[in-house]
Amino acid sequence: MRKTVNVGDGASYAPQSISKPVVEPGEFCFAVAYMDHGHIFGQTNGLLEAGGTLVAAYEPSAEKRADFVACYGEIEFVEEFSQLLDDPRIQLIASAAIPNRRSDIGLQVMAAGKDYFTDKSPFTTLAQLEAVREACQTSGQKYWVYYAERLHNEAAWHAGELIKDGAIGKVLHVTNLAPHRLSKASRPDWFFDKQQYGGIITDIGSHQVEQFLAYSGCTSAKVTHARVANLNNPDRPDLEDFGEFTIVGDSGAAFYSRVDWFTPEGSPVWGDGRSFIIGSKGTLEVRKYCDAGRNAPASLIVKTDNNSSEIIDCSNKIAYPFFGQLILDCLNRTEQAMSQTHIFLAAELSMQAQALAEQLAREENNT
Repeated sequence: MRKTVNVGDGASYAPQSISKPVVEPGEFCFAVAYMDHGHIFGQTNGLLEAGGTLVAAYEPSAEKRADFVACYGEIEFVEEFSQLLDDPRIQLIASAAIPNRRSDIGLQVMAAGKDYFTDKSPFTTLAQLEAVREACQTSGQKYWVYYAERLHNEAAWHAGELIKDGAIGKVLHVTNLAPHRLSKASRPDWFFDKQQYGGIITDIGSHQVEQFLAYSGCTSAKVTHARVANLNNPDRPDLEDFGEFTIVGDSGAAFYSRVDWFTPEGSPVWGDGRSFIIGSKGTLEVRKYCDAGRNAPASLIVKTDNNSSEIIDCSNKIAYPFFGQLILDCLNRTEQAMSQTHIFLAAELSMQAQALAEQLAREENNT
């Protein structure tokens, strides 16, 4: 039993795929803790489909515990988080805590000799990033991040495979448009507290930066412009409902992204997320969640090169390889799924863009 997909609600969106186990039952045991964001269901689905064995969980809220049991059946819920840390069976703890608490939980997990798999955004401050980076180096443990908009999306993942195969040559520019449905009435209070969620670019912008780095192959980059605003939610003054930023990478590739909370209620999906990738020999348009006006849900790529143009339907064709790679990396202490350097750079650039946007806003207000 797994959490079912809800394409209309990004807060509880939990993709499913066919199971492709990379380990035998009991070979890779994990636990789940702090279910503040519904992304925990996507994280859990992915690990189970790749062969992971869920052995225990911790969650203070009785309501959240009941929701989890309804999806995955009876599970051992421990009374204290420390019991998971002390359990020798557990190799990894997956968590979707309130964003400003995620790094502290990760530090505890790694100090206990276990790997950690957190929802994005993994940090809300650069100081948190530095503390975790140092802990990873000293402990040797892994700090995974659920950048779901690529890792748990078939078209976005396949776009990366096409680029690796040279289908469009060298990546020159990437544009990401990332609208999200606000669902204001159902959001918890922390969602509207910037101290807790970190700002719109730190939050959903981190997905977009990760995709740019993956597609372009850049290993360093500089934020060149950023803007955040509350354009249409005066009743929630701490909410940023709009953001945009640009980045230039060390390969020469450039990036523009717009993130917002303005998906119309008439949309059948929580967000018509798209990537437009320009290469030296062709282009890709990635339609991640729908083919607007024609088909939803959908996951497809429009590929155009010097010889032809084609639509590649990715729906239900890719079994989300990231999760199996993650499990094998944990067991073999390798970095096939994603390197720590890549994980941290995506978060760092998004927080730098957030900081620049806030600085520019202050300067504008003072003029």
